[in-house]
Amino acid sequence: MKLKLNMWTAIYDIFEIIFAFFSWFLIMGAAFSDAGKDNASSMATFLAVVALIGLVLNVWSLVQSKKHQISIVGPILGIIGSGIFALGSIMAFPAMVLLIIACVFSFMQKPVKK
Repeated sequence: MKLKLNMWTAIYDIFEIIFAFFSWFLIMGAAFSDAGKDNASSMATFLAVVALIGLVLNVWSLVQSKKHQISIVGPILGIIGSGIFALGSIMAFPAMVLLIIACVFSFMQKPVKK
């Protein structure tokens, strides 16, 4: 049995990977175009919200996968990757690596061996 929640969480993780990849460019661009405004911190806040939404989705996916006896490797890696990205954009590269691996495992959705 495959869960649609795992599929949508993996798709959101891909979305989060794209934001993690561009996070340094987005924040630096906002900082340099900061004409007396606080664009850089609002961009960092937006990226943190993206990461926290990914964290919540991966926790929900973990609970549902455990309930339906599906492998929990993908959601756990997604939780770690989203948590690292939520800490700050300085950790964007490790977060991208973990989220890519999490996407692969979330899309596979293997049943747990009994």
